[in-house]
Amino acid sequence: MSLPTRLATLALISALTFPARAADPALTIYNQGFAVLRETVPLELKAGVNDVCFAGVTAQVEADSVILRDPAGKVTLQILEQNYRNDPVSQELLLSLFEGQTINFVAQETQKPDRVIPGKIVRGGYVPGGEAVQPIIEVEGKLQFSLPGEPRFPTLGADTQLKPALSWKLHAPAAAKLDAELAYITGGLTWEASYNIVAPEAEDVIDLVGWITMKNTSGATFAGAKIKLMAGDVNKVQPPQPGAPRAEMVVAMADVADAPVVTEKAFDEFHLYTLARPATLRDKETKQVEFTRATGVKAARLFIYDPIMKDRGWQLGHNVGGDEGYGATSSKKVQVYREFKNSEANKLGIPLPKGRVRFYAQDEDRQLEFVGENNIDHTSKDKLVRLYVGDSFDLVGERKRVDFQVNEGNHRASETFEIKLRNRKKKPAEIRVVEHLYRWSNWTIKEKSQEFTKTDAQTIEFKVALKPDEEKTVTYKVSYTW
Repeated sequence: MSLPTRLATLALISALTFPARAADPALTIYNQGFAVLRETVPLELKAGVNDVCFAGVTAQVEADSVILRDPAGKVTLQILEQNYRNDPVSQELLLSLFEGQTINFVAQETQKPDRVIPGKIVRGGYVPGGEAVQPIIEVEGKLQFSLPGEPRFPTLGADTQLKPALSWKLHAPAAAKLDAELAYITGGLTWEASYNIVAPEAEDVIDLVGWITMKNTSGATFAGAKIKLMAGDVNKVQPPQPGAPRAEMVVAMADVADAPVVTEKAFDEFHLYTLARPATLRDKETKQVEFTRATGVKAARLFIYDPIMKDRGWQLGHNVGGDEGYGATSSKKVQVYREFKNSEANKLGIPLPKGRVRFYAQDEDRQLEFVGENNIDHTSKDKLVRLYVGDSFDLVGERKRVDFQVNEGNHRASETFEIKLRNRKKKPAEIRVVEHLYRWSNWTIKEKSQEFTKTDAQTIEFKVALKPDEEKTVTYKVSYTW
């Protein structure tokens, strides 16, 4: 019997002997690289101790997280012993099983008949849980580190398996037939949200499309799975994950345009997103579904000049009250933000999971150009979202300190700033100038060229309207006491 035939025979025997994966598993995937998997395991138990094996668990199962129970609560299942095996049959494993024995190797050469070479397996090369090492084969009394040909194994051996498996010794108080529920935590499954925003160049409205991307590197395929996605930061002790291979991408679209592909609801302290239809998630596959779409969302474009943003790491009590060098350097970049409210009135109004946001601008020719990207955190309903897009080319700021005085004996200091703003755009623009008064908690604005808004205990903001090709200067003097 050939090796492929023997493999097919063993697969059939395993399917008949052991419970197989149900056609409708249920997955709850967390955006932290793991999932809870629930499957149905048909059991026919006798009274007393039963040996049961379930082949088809993932290669990254957390074995100590396994729960096996009767969902109806009628049968008590006591697990006396559980074993997890993740060494599916391979050439190295079979070579190790036949160590010390002589098998045939078939050598194939171009334009020559195949040759059968007997060889004794000194070392098979299989290392449980690690990388295989070179096998050692004895041919005609000499040792070699390469196989003399393709091995022909007489049998698979009684201790081989084709898939990762869980086996149990179950104690049942009485004979029973039931569909047990198997649940466990597994690595290798994750999801993330991403958003594409399209904005006409001259308007303060956007179109937003949200995608959910699911990745499966668990080592198992889930056919017709009921999938839920948990959004939120669940406390989970998780070891570092090895790098996953590049995955195939599949884009799943809805059959009916108006039908919701994903529904959302609050769950405990988190949010749960449920796919409306079962989906097949293959191993090494990336699947995407659209979960939200909104057009005509009002999203104001903000121009913010925050010249000493890099100094935000400073905190009160670091003795900079009299430090003349603090805040002397500044940026000239005017930053561009988009701001919108996640509300039903603004065509949105569902909790948005954290993810990357990509911005596209549509020019006069209706062509899309990529203009920036950023990340959002988990965003609840009715929350205001402000996203940094990039720096303006035609808006420029220049900040200069023109006076600084300090009296350490009286614990006083004052400084005066001059901030020049230039608009080289062909249309008006409003620049918000943000100033951080971080020298000390007690401060007073003594002089100012225009009114400002106090946005928090140590931040003020000037709103400066500029006509095309206009330049304005904002000045203010602040006094500190400590």
